[in-house]
Amino acid sequence: MLAAVDHVQLAAPPGSEDALRAYYTTVLGMTETPKPPVLAARGGGGWFQAGPVRLHLGIEDDFRPARKAHPGLRVTAIEEYAARLTAHGAPVTWDDTLPGHRRFYSEDPVGNRLEFLEPLTDAPAPPA
Repeated sequence: MLAAVDHVQLAAPPGSEDALRAYYTTVLGMTETPKPPVLAARGGGGWFQAGPVRLHLGIEDDFRPARKAHPGLRVTAIEEYAARLTAHGAPVTWDDTLPGHRRFYSEDPVGNRLEFLEPLTDAPAPPA
């Protein structure tokens, strides 16, 4: 039985590690985590985490960015998060077509599509 998503892996071209590291740590605010030695021996890329969210970037020689497929990353304070990305020069494209959510799309430095979303909370506050 499925219990949770452990991580999402995205691809990247050879030599892009520094740009990815800067984006995922500085722009998105994630922490780079070390790969286990047996996996690190396979080559570049990087692993990043923020709370329970884990993204792995793997190097592919014949890389093509994921333009349709993407991780959907839930955020809080979505307006502030979008402003953070914009301040770092990352594109932000708002999309209001998902009922019950605010969301926007962006892309990492190698062109992978990323979705950021926050559920709307229209429920009334509980009585005091």
